[in-house]
Order: sequence, then C-alpha cells, then structure tokens
Amino acid sequence: MTSASASLVQSVDWLTIAPPTLTALAALGVLVADLFVPAARKQLLGWTAIGALAAALALLLPLRAGDRATFCLTAPAQAASRAQTAGCSYTADDFTLVIQLLVLGGALLTALLSLPATREKLPAGEYWFLLLSSAAGAALLPAARDLATLVVALEVASLPAFALVGLKRGDRRSSEAALKFFLSSVTATAVTLLGASFVYAATGTLHLTEIAARLDGVPGQLQTLAGTGVALTLVGFAFKVAAVPFHFWVPDTYTGAPLPVAAYLSVVGKAVGFTGLILVTVVAFPSYADVWGPALAVLAALTMTAGNAAALRQDPAREGSAVRLLAWSSVAQAGYLLVPIAAAAYSGDDQVGATVAYALMYAVVNLGAFAVVALVARAHPGKRLTDHAGLYAASPAAALALAFFLLNLAGLPPGIIGLFAKVTVFSSAVDAGLGWLAVVMGVNVVIGLAYYLRWTALLFRTPESAPAAVPDGPRAPAPVTLAIVLTAAAGAVLSGYPQAALRFATAGLF
Repeated sequence: MTSASASLVQSVDWLTIAPPTLTALAALGVLVADLFVPAARKQLLGWTAIGALAAALALLLPLRAGDRATFCLTAPAQAASRAQTAGCSYTADDFTLVIQLLVLGGALLTALLSLPATREKLPAGEYWFLLLSSAAGAALLPAARDLATLVVALEVASLPAFALVGLKRGDRRSSEAALKFFLSSVTATAVTLLGASFVYAATGTLHLTEIAARLDGVPGQLQTLAGTGVALTLVGFAFKVAAVPFHFWVPDTYTGAPLPVAAYLSVVGKAVGFTGLILVTVVAFPSYADVWGPALAVLAALTMTAGNAAALRQDPAREGSAVRLLAWSSVAQAGYLLVPIAAAAYSGDDQVGATVAYALMYAVVNLGAFAVVALVARAHPGKRLTDHAGLYAASPAAALALAFFLLNLAGLPPGIIGLFAKVTVFSSAVDAGLGWLAVVMGVNVVIGLAYYLRWTALLFRTPESAPAAVPDGPRAPAPVTLAIVLTAAAGAVLSGYPQAALRFATAGLF
C-alpha cells in the first residue's frame, strides 16, 4: 500500500470512543435481552443499564491524561497537541470529558429514578433501550468536531427522547407532549441542517476548525450564503436549548412526560443543546462573533426573563404545578447558561468555562429536585406544589434535601455552589463589558428568589395548617432514595469546594 493510499485510511482509537460505544452496545443488548427475559425479571434490564452507564463513566478515567483524537484524515489517533486534532471528527479533550461526565452521570441518576416506574407502569425493554440510545448520542456530541458528526449525534440523542416522552401508553397528555416535542425538534433539525449545508457550500469543509479558518476568506459572492448558514445554525440550536422565543414546547412536554424523562430532558437534553451551541459558536464561527455575540446576549435576557416570570405565576394548587415550575425554571436557567457564551464573543473563549461550571451545578441540584418530587408523587400523583406542604413533618430528610436543592437553584446559602455559579456567570458578563445584561440577570435572580423561597416555605408548614397535604409516608424505593442521597452529597461537596469545582469544569477548555 502506498503512503498516499495509507493516508486515506482513518485510524480508530477504541479507548477514545469507548464511553459512547459501550452505552450504545448496552442499548442493543438490552433490546435483545428483553425478548428472552421473563416479565417477572424485567428489573434485571434496568440494573444492566445502570451498570453499563457506571462502566461508561469509569472509562472516562483513562482519558484524563491528555487530548486524544480518532476518525482522523491525516492526524494520529492519539494527538500530542490540539493542533494535531484539526482533521479529526472525534476529539476527547478536557471539554469533551467534562460534558461526558455530566451527561452520563445525569443518565445514571435518571436510570435510578426510572427503576420504580419501569416496574409499575412503563414497558421496561423499550424504556431502557431508548434511554441508553439517547445517552449514547449525548455522550458522542461533545466529542464531535465536524458538522456531520455533530448533527448525527444531536439526532441520536433527540430521537429516542421523543419516544420516551410518549411512552405512557393511553395517556393523552403524554401523546400530546411527545407530538409537541417532536414537531419542535424536527423543525430545529431542519433549520440546523439547512444552515450546515450553507456553511459547507461556502467553505467546502465540515470540520469545525477548518470552517473557522475558511470563513475569513469566503469570496464576496458567497458571504451572504455563509452568513445565512451561520444564522440558521444558531436558530436551530436555540430551539434545542429552549431559548425564547423557541421555548413553547417545554412546559407541556415536561408535564406530559414520565417524571424521570422530564428530569432527563431538563439536564441531559439541555446539556446536549448547549454543548452543540458552544462548539458551533466558539470553535466554528469565531469570525462571526460580532453577529452571534449580541444575538445570544439578547436571547439570554429574554429567556431568563420569560422563564422566571412564568414560574412566578404558577398556581400552587394546579395539577402538575411542581413539574411546570421546574420546567419554567429550566427555561430561566437556560438564560443564565447563555450569558457566558455571549460573553465569549467579547472577551475570549475561556468565558464558556462559566457555562460548563454552571451546567454541572444545575445538573446535580435539578436532578435532586426532580428525585424528591418523584418521591412525593408516589403519595400525591397530582404533582402539585401544595402536595409538598408539611413535607418536613412527614419526611424531614426529603424536605431538607429539596430545600437545599431549591436554595442552590436560587443562589442562596447554604447552597454555596449555586451562589458561586451565579457569581461566576455574572462576572463573565461584567468582564465582557455587558453591563446591561448583568443588570438584567441581577433582576431575574431576585425574581427567582420569590418562587424558590415560596416552595421552600411550603416544606416547613406545620401539619395543622395543611393536614391533608402531608404525604402518607410511603415506603421510599431504594433507587429513588439513592438518587436523592447522591445528588445531595454531590451538592454538599461542590458547596464545600466551589473553587475546586470551577477549576475542574474549566481546566484546559479551549
């Protein structure tokens, strides 16, 4: 074989791609095993999925040594520097590993929350196959370094999620939620693909770093095409992250979906969208920073304001109000997450580290809040905010855990990591000269305090003030209890060492 032909053979570093590959293989294994496992032992499929996700997390450890890349045109499978990964479609750098830790850890906690539901209501085989398939796509996306791999990973993460949302058979709201989610995501995908095709037509490449290099030299007759492609790609990802005005699907989707699926979408689904947005803006389109920077700043302001205003207006006695509040809260949190990405257009790529740090905090405490809501929902299926009144009298540990999670989301002590994360995001806006956005964020943080503290106060209401609302104290399923314990412990550790958490989240990013 000649050296010219040898250069066309792509190298594969199997250790580098091991986390998403193992997750995908486990999904196929669960699907096949479902055909042979008797109904009485379907829980084995759930524990198999949990074991596979834990193993995928363990496979991240050997990758900490340095940047690795594979599926390369000319670069080696293991890169000694970032420059050597320019022609590679899959790169396992620090950014990739942090996001993979987030999404695989989020999927693992979701799996723990899902065990009781698959035992009682949901079809086990289909559920675990879909969850693992979506997690595999979510783990692949942060490593993608070309537009084709990026879009494929985005759809592998999204398509199973449509089915997960509508998996409650015979439930009209679940079917309606799945349809809304499907239509909005298909629209976003179509817009993203159109934008990517325009960018490819203008630059002649799909690799993100090469796009960045060639956009500066696009001929005059193709500049309009390139600019349109950039804009359409950003609009597509704005749908995925539920930025205003592309957020309309969120509350109904979360309310209609099974509770563990809503938790999954609020954390892993959001992480997928923001990871893709960071890659296309900071890595692929830096020469258009004067376009996407102001656009994302405005979207951040609109998103946090709309989300907080809607959450503030939730009726505590309305059915599903606890999940709807968390849904609107996730929209508001998306606004905060957009701030450092917008700031990166003005003061450097290192600002996106604040988004990653905030996303880690949000993932831990939001999954914890959903876990406690799932526990209370076993006694009160209506999932109302008023169902949590007097929770401290019935279950002090669950009430204290939920209070801790809500205070973190609000950015108040003892939720130090929540406060620290908000200060980090606020500082990124100030450092970038976006003083007006910092003011908007400050106002929205105050608005958020109102509904987070209102829910927290409900937890400690005396039983005499709302005797019917106190849970009957059902036997807490061990997996749900474990999920609450893990998230509370992680939140406590992060609150005790916030600076270490920030350094871990931002070390070596870009």
